[in-house]
Amino acid sequence: MRDEQTTRALERIANALERLSPAVQDAPALESGSAFHWNGQQLVAVDNFEPIGLDLLTAIERQKEKLWVNSERFADGFAAHDVLLWGSRGMGKSALSKSVIRALQQKHKNIVLVEVGADQLASLPDLFAKLQNIDRAFVLFIDDIGFDEGKAAPRILRSVLEGGAASRPENIRLYVTSNRRHILPRHMSEQEDPINPRDVIDDKLALSDRFGLRLGFHAASQEDYLAMIARYGEVHGLDYDPQEALTWAKQRGHRSGRVAWQFIVELAGRAGKKLS
Repeated sequence: MRDEQTTRALERIANALERLSPAVQDAPALESGSAFHWNGQQLVAVDNFEPIGLDLLTAIERQKEKLWVNSERFADGFAAHDVLLWGSRGMGKSALSKSVIRALQQKHKNIVLVEVGADQLASLPDLFAKLQNIDRAFVLFIDDIGFDEGKAAPRILRSVLEGGAASRPENIRLYVTSNRRHILPRHMSEQEDPINPRDVIDDKLALSDRFGLRLGFHAASQEDYLAMIARYGEVHGLDYDPQEALTWAKQRGHRSGRVAWQFIVELAGRAGKKLS
C-alpha cells in the first residue's frame, strides 16, 4: 500500500514538473524557410516575410543594381561580397536589403535572410555552427549598427569578416546597415594625436574596409522625394499635391523615402483606404 502511495506521489510530482517546464520548440525549417530571426541562442522563423516590392524603391537605382548583382551571385554559389549600406536615415538601406532577398526568392533562388540584432555579435560563432552545413545561401542582416568608443564589438565584427578564428563560412555573408560611413565615430581630435594620428584613423577605418561592397545612401533631393511619392501614389491610386508633400517633409526636417511613405499613409488614411 505504501509503495502504491509513493508511486502516485512521484507521478504527481513528475506531472507538476512537466507543466512547469517550458515547451520544447521545434527547430525551424532551415532548409525551406524564407527568413529567420537569431536571438542569440536560437533561430526563430519569420512569418509572412513580405518586404516592400523592389520596384517600389525609387531614387536608389545604382544601389539597387549593385546589391542585386552581388546577392544573385551569392545565391548562385559564386563569389560575393559582405556589404555595408551606410548613409542618411530613412533612405531605404534596410528596405533594399530585405526586398532584394525576397525578389530573388520569388525567382526561385535558394537564398535566405537571417536578422541578427546588433547586440548579438558575440553569438555569431554559434549561429555559424548552425548554418554552415546547410546547402543554402544565408545573408545575415544586421540593421542600424554603431559602436561606442572602447567596446569589444568592433573587433569581434572585424574577426568575423576576415581572418579571425570566428570567420564566417562560405555559405554566409553579412549585410550591415549604418548611419556612419565607417561605422565607428571619428573626431577632429584624432588629427592631433601626439603619438601617431594615422594609426588612430587607420584602426577605425579597418572595420569598414572589411566590406567588399560599400553602398552610400544620401539625403533625397526635392526631385527624388517627389518621385518617390509619385511612384507610391501611382501604385496605390492616390492623388497628391506636390506643395503639400514638400511642406510635409519640411515639417519633419528632411526628405527621405521614409518621410515620403509617411505622407502616403496620411493620404490613404484621409481617403479611407488601406495600404497593403
